[in-house]
Amino acid sequence: MREGARLRLDYGAPSLWRVDRTIEEIRREGTPYAAVEGVLRGFGAYAGEVIVRQTGAEWCATGGAYWISTPDGRLWDPIDEARRCFTGQGSLRLLCQDATAARG
Repeated sequence: MREGARLRLDYGAPSLWRVDRTIEEIRREGTPYAAVEGVLRGFGAYAGEVIVRQTGAEWCATGGAYWISTPDGRLWDPIDEARRCFTGQGSLRLLCQDATAARG
């Protein structure tokens, strides 16, 4: 994805702003969901890994779904959040911000 979209993804929280923006651009182009489902899953997984690295969280899987469990016991679903971004109702950057703030 980095090559095709020319995104600079360094696993830092600020890179999620670029991911959100890219998803928004894809949505504005009118791309059908089925055509970008795999890309959105990848963006969600990337966001999840950013959260893991920022918070010390762990990946967990239940029933074929993947979640992030932060040390405070909260569960986060970055893959679903990427889907929500595509509908204009989510933000991977804000999800990371919330998960990071939950460390306190």
